[in-house]
Formats: sequence, structure tokens, C-alpha cells
Amino acid sequence: MDLIKKIRAAEAQAQQIIEEAKTASARQAEQGRNERLQVMEQAERQRRKTVEDAVAVAKAQALAEAEKLKTQAEKSRRRLHDKVNARIDKVTAKVMDYLKG
Repeated sequence: MDLIKKIRAAEAQAQQIIEEAKTASARQAEQGRNERLQVMEQAERQRRKTVEDAVAVAKAQALAEAEKLKTQAEKSRRRLHDKVNARIDKVTAKVMDYLKG
């Protein structure tokens, strides 16, 4: 009888240990999932920040390049305008000389 009680107590204790192990295992698995989720969220935030930073840098570079091209275009326009005005002055002088002569 005493042996049967000890066996039943041991079985109950073993069952309790198994249930506690299942609970601990489930808790650890959930904790692992939560940690992976947090790491993934952090990585996504970092990715977004990196993309935003890259876009900001590209935008600044594009604006600087546009300003540079605008300045170059204005210089080219002025040179062309000056060149054309010089030719117009020469042609006008020739026409005036022809008309006088």
C-alpha cells in the first residue's frame, strides 16, 4: 500500500513537472517570438530612417545640381546674348556705312 501511494505521488509529481515544463516552454517560445518581433520592428524603423536620410541627401544634391545647372545656363545665355549683340552692332554699323556711302 505504501509503495502504491509513493508510486501515485511520484506519478503526480512527474505530471506536475511535465505541466510546468510545458508552461515554461510555451512562455519561452512566446518571449522568443516577442523578442524577434521587436528586433524586426527595430530593423524596419532603422530601414525607414536610412531611406528617409538617403532621400534627404539625394534631394539636397538634386537641388544643388539644379542650381548649378541654372547658373551655367544663365552664363551661357549671357554669353550668347553678348555675342549676338556684338554681331548686331557690327551688322548695324555695316548697314549704316552702306546706307551713308
